[in-house]
Amino acid sequence: MPNSSQLERLLVQAASVLARFEATLPPTSPLPDWQAAVAFRWRKSNGRGWLQPVRQPHPISLADLNNIDDQKERITLNTQQFVAGRSANNVLLTGSRGSGKSSLVKAVLNEFSARGLRLIEVDKDDLVDLIDIVDLLDGRPEKFIIFCDDLSFEAGETAYKALKTVLDGSVAAPPDNVLIYATSNRRHLMPEYFSENLESKRVDDEIHPGEAIEEKISLSERFGLWISFYPFSQDDYLNIVNHWLRQLGVSEKVIANCERDALNWALGRGSRSGRVAWQFARDLAGQQPARKKNK
Repeated sequence: MPNSSQLERLLVQAASVLARFEATLPPTSPLPDWQAAVAFRWRKSNGRGWLQPVRQPHPISLADLNNIDDQKERITLNTQQFVAGRSANNVLLTGSRGSGKSSLVKAVLNEFSARGLRLIEVDKDDLVDLIDIVDLLDGRPEKFIIFCDDLSFEAGETAYKALKTVLDGSVAAPPDNVLIYATSNRRHLMPEYFSENLESKRVDDEIHPGEAIEEKISLSERFGLWISFYPFSQDDYLNIVNHWLRQLGVSEKVIANCERDALNWALGRGSRSGRVAWQFARDLAGQQPARKKNK
């Protein structure tokens, strides 16, 4: 048996090895300051993740979003149930680009933040940290929307498995104060190939999808509420243009004479979306002479 002197040397060596090992570990993530903001981003550096407050969230309101009244009503009702402590669903918003999916989620936050709603934006590449993020939120008095914008997965990616776990829960049930709102141009979030249809089988005159299709559908089905967005008509597009021009202080005379320019702007971008309308309005408003302020 080692004597006391040898034992002391072994303890010193073990402490030295442990100190070197601890130095290689990422530092502990700081606890978020929940009073600092109503919106946060999940950030990562050197293997460490933390919630960064968003000091100036987008100020868009529900009233700013036109021609998507049905979509506004459905997500508002779901969020209202959530902040009131009643049952509500995870939400998948899909459809045309620039049609207001992301803006609607931001507007919902502004509508309900005074009632304890908070938003955490998580990039697709960081979805593997979802369980850690949810652990930070569990037991908090606030209600949290985890927001995944422009979400889609390519063949071979596995991050969607972490999303499936949080949506449905694993051994532990998902906390009552967390929902996931995601936007995507793909209804099933993953690429679909014609060859996958060849896997389908016919059993007793019923079509049974193949395993690849089933896997993709199983992810989107974990969202209890699907909200679809569609391309705007010409009149819808022009209504949105006029709304933003008024918001930006452009005179009614200029608005009345800009229709052709607004349509050409959309034609050049191949889209009559809300995003394109906003971009045209900003461009036109920036060309107007500054109004003199009253002294």
